[in-house]
Amino acid sequence: MHVIGTVGLPGSGKGEAATVAREEGIPVVTMGDVVRQETADRGLDPAKDHGTVAQTLREENGPAAIAERSLPMIEDRLEDHDTVLVDGLRSDVEVERFEERFGDWFTLLSIEAPFEVRRERIDARGRDASEADGGEGLAVRDERELGFGMGEAMDQADVILENTDTLEAFHDRVRTVIREGPDFEGEVDSETDLDSDSTGDSETQVQGRNS
Repeated sequence: MHVIGTVGLPGSGKGEAATVAREEGIPVVTMGDVVRQETADRGLDPAKDHGTVAQTLREENGPAAIAERSLPMIEDRLEDHDTVLVDGLRSDVEVERFEERFGDWFTLLSIEAPFEVRRERIDARGRDASEADGGEGLAVRDERELGFGMGEAMDQADVILENTDTLEAFHDRVRTVIREGPDFEGEVDSETDLDSDSTGDSETQVQGRNS
């Protein structure tokens, strides 16, 4: 059994990591989908009110509310799969909840990229409403996410994955973390060769937070 949690600020590349997991046949539980569904159930617009509802859920049901709602989904998928990726942890409290449940079988992956790079990605994907259309700016979103405890969660990561170069190289490094399993530690660089299908050419390394 292996549960991989991803944490990272908006636009860092969590969705791309989830894409790689699906390509590897690994089911993905997206914590943001829990919030989007709750937003729709409340008659609000997920493109504009996602952040507000996420904060409300935590205020109403405690800081681990979204993690708690995700656990049955994760456990259901583990019945038929050895590995599950949980997309989008937001706080150290959520990390602690998953560690309590899955112990050493839980790996926290922090995906990181500079502010300007993330802003360009968010603008390009066009999924969220812009500030002009009533949405939130990236600085505001970052402030809210960090207020949830995301910075503390990122500090607890088992693996740091910098996402600043090519998409192909990033995908290769995510595959490395997935294929190495729950005992993964240390560094993965351009010379790492897990198999003939993994030939990342990036100079950026994947590194253990405590390595």
